[in-house]
Amino acid sequence: MRLTTYNQVSIPSFMYGTAWKKEATTGLVLQAVEAGFTGIDTANQLVHYDEARVGEALLQLSTQGITRDKLFLQTKFTPVGGQDHRLPYDARASITMQVAQSHKSSLAHLHTDYLDSYVLHGPYSRRGLGAEDWEVWTAIESLYDAGTTKMIGVSNVSADQLTLLCAKAKYKPMVVQNRCYAALGWDKEVREICQTNHIIYQGFSLLTANREVFADPAIRTMASKYQTGPAQIVFRFSQQIGMLPLTGTTNSKHMAEDLQCEQFTLSPDDLAVIETIGQ
Repeated sequence: MRLTTYNQVSIPSFMYGTAWKKEATTGLVLQAVEAGFTGIDTANQLVHYDEARVGEALLQLSTQGITRDKLFLQTKFTPVGGQDHRLPYDARASITMQVAQSHKSSLAHLHTDYLDSYVLHGPYSRRGLGAEDWEVWTAIESLYDAGTTKMIGVSNVSADQLTLLCAKAKYKPMVVQNRCYAALGWDKEVREICQTNHIIYQGFSLLTANREVFADPAIRTMASKYQTGPAQIVFRFSQQIGMLPLTGTTNSKHMAEDLQCEQFTLSPDDLAVIETIGQ
């Protein structure tokens, strides 16, 4: 199954996330693609990701006939505050130049001349959007205008910030990627803004941020009813409410099982139970 952004670009309905994989990154990307994932999410930020090792996997895949055009690649520009000393750009340069340098470095790491999606890893401001946020977004918009990325987006964004971006930017985001907590209504407010603006909402940490959900008897009952696992119940729920889930599992069996979640449909009653679980 695939989704389509408001600018008519196709995106897989489930993505493999490569955060915190370190030297295992290459092997895990190969496993994920073998399991059936065609969308890979990374970032040019060595604190949590190893983008170059994703690129090594892509080189190996191309020798197996899985060429660049068969995969959806999403990476991120991470501001200085989210980086350690291993920066993919000159910290003394303007933000506009930092974006250009980081983007160029991502293309080199991933052995490609274009990205499918380029995402701002998080606004500079805690609240609202400041001058730095507008500068970084304008720089990202210019990459979209140049055709070196097919879509642009933002991660770790609040409802207020997203509302501002949608109202005032030249291009509103095509994707939003947030950590998704059941206790906060699965990021309901941000999801609703996305729905109104035809933005694709990507949810990450659906499992790790919601461990208490897995202990819930209702989820266990549903897993038994649909003959699947609790993780697949959560992933299927997310898809049915209009979310694109990310999984970062390191288990090849779980990779295959997660992709199977599109083969069953949760009832409206079950969806309603999960909507309010953990609140």
